[in-house]
Amino acid sequence: MKRTVYEDYKYCMQDVSSLYIGAKYTLGEILSEEEIAFKFRMIVERYILPKADAEDTLESHLYFLAPDSFLIQIYGQLKARVKVNVIEEKRTLTGKTKREYTTRTLTVGQLAEISPAEKEKKGIVIQELKVSKLAMLAL
Repeated sequence: MKRTVYEDYKYCMQDVSSLYIGAKYTLGEILSEEEIAFKFRMIVERYILPKADAEDTLESHLYFLAPDSFLIQIYGQLKARVKVNVIEEKRTLTGKTKREYTTRTLTVGQLAEISPAEKEKKGIVIQELKVSKLAMLAL
């Protein structure tokens, strides 16, 4: 029996101003992935890994990040933003309510201020981390 690996949200894209990293990468995989910018890999190795585990996915690392953590300052310097899906109740034209996922973009600080229990209640799913290339050069 062949074991399949969940590969969605394991990507790295770049545009002129930003670097987008899928949330299913582990921190160890980020270090070994050649597609990811060298400067970001160096920041992960030097600043993030000493305070986290290499087997943590980026999703779980950001999901359980404490609001008083030093890493919040690092992500703030990187002008990092997180794309998340949130379950919201919306009214249809007939007056019924339906629950659907809505995509939101939050700073890492805003995400950390939400407790894990509240994140579970809201159905928050982290999709990607967006980092400013210009801010990366400053670190």
